[in-house]
Amino acid sequence: MIPLERMPGFARWGNSLDALVGRSEPIWVFGALGSGVSTLARILADRRQVSCFDDAERVDTPELMSWLRENPRGVFASHLSPEAKQVCDASSRCLVLRLESLEEDPPVIGNCLTSLAEEEGIASPLHHVIRALGALPCPGNLRGLRNRLVRWKLLGQLPETLEDPSATETGEPEAEDLATNLHELERLLLHRALRRSFGNRVEAARRLGVSRRQLYLLIGRHGDPLRGEIPTQPGPKRLLKRQVKTS
Repeated sequence: MIPLERMPGFARWGNSLDALVGRSEPIWVFGALGSGVSTLARILADRRQVSCFDDAERVDTPELMSWLRENPRGVFASHLSPEAKQVCDASSRCLVLRLESLEEDPPVIGNCLTSLAEEEGIASPLHHVIRALGALPCPGNLRGLRNRLVRWKLLGQLPETLEDPSATETGEPEAEDLATNLHELERLLLHRALRRSFGNRVEAARRLGVSRRQLYLLIGRHGDPLRGEIPTQPGPKRLLKRQVKTS
């Protein structure tokens, strides 16, 4: 578990934590999925010696209100804003604490990665690893950082070693026909997105602006260099027609 002082936004709410614990109102902790909301809510509940209601957005209003009556100083953990319609009746009675994302507090990324490395049993110092993984575009949550670190642990590779030299070429394409050039550009963009997301296919799909199904179709057509997968599907019809004409 990442220490409180290393969590995103601690500089904003850390000094007020003791005062928050001592108040009589219930507390509504919310933030993005995977940002540590459940962890912080449990810590607050333990300090108050009260119950914690995790994933509060998954139940209906009557159940939330019933729990609140039984636990007037309880702590809710949710990934929904307190203004959301399905939770506003309960959250309006609470003190609200929003947990920031890593994108909002980038200076903590290095310390978070250090804590996660210790949890995963990765020996330190790992300054070059922390620096390389922290420099990647951030998915915005602690879970994404952990997945990135575990992926490095399993693959033993850093982002710098995964760069595709062909993805940075700026010369003119050798082929003249549009079909071949579009096919090659598609491959370069796909492989670059996979490398920049460090193998995370959900993030790669988001970068490319395609669905997961479309991403897997592209991987079938061009392969995945990070996982050593070779292309298994033929190219688009326009390219096949071009190949038939020139053969």
